[in-house]
Amino acid sequence: MEKKYFVHESSYVDEPCEIGAGTKIWHFSHIMSGCKIGDNCNIGQNVVISPGVVLGNNVKIQNNVSVYTGVKCEDDVFLGPSCVFTNVINPRSHVSRKSEYRETVLERGCSIGANSTIVCGHRLGKYSLIGAGSVVTKDVPAYALVKGNPARVSGYVCNCGEKLHFAGDVAECASCKRKYIKDENGVREV
Repeated sequence: MEKKYFVHESSYVDEPCEIGAGTKIWHFSHIMSGCKIGDNCNIGQNVVISPGVVLGNNVKIQNNVSVYTGVKCEDDVFLGPSCVFTNVINPRSHVSRKSEYRETVLERGCSIGANSTIVCGHRLGKYSLIGAGSVVTKDVPAYALVKGNPARVSGYVCNCGEKLHFAGDVAECASCKRKYIKDENGVREV
């Protein structure tokens, strides 16, 4: 059966795994068995996808990223160059903690900036934006712009990535004209 995805000759794909149509896997990457990769994903150079990882459709992973067991990326997630995931809280080389892996979920459209670290066990809300070099140590609300170490909310962004400017509890994106409301439940598109 003909593959409907591309794998560069320098990369390894361990079977069994699922790889969707139109996905491209570039130089020196390793796709481990038991992972699921959606359609039209782009896996950059020197990327490792560990067993049990789930990537939705149209996920873009830049160079030098290891996506460890326990990570789930929904559709349209972007992982910037050299961002880092963890999967245990208290690692020790002489203690096996594979039964303690914590799930990390990146909701639809979430984007992680270059060289950011995502500590395991958290949920990053839809269309949230993690600034380059940030260290995420807790859940991130939908549409939140977070940055720093530890990462803190510094504003909110539109579905298209532009910063939102609220007048009271309402904002309209200057670029795409989507409208948002901010209340005690967070930010949502209307």
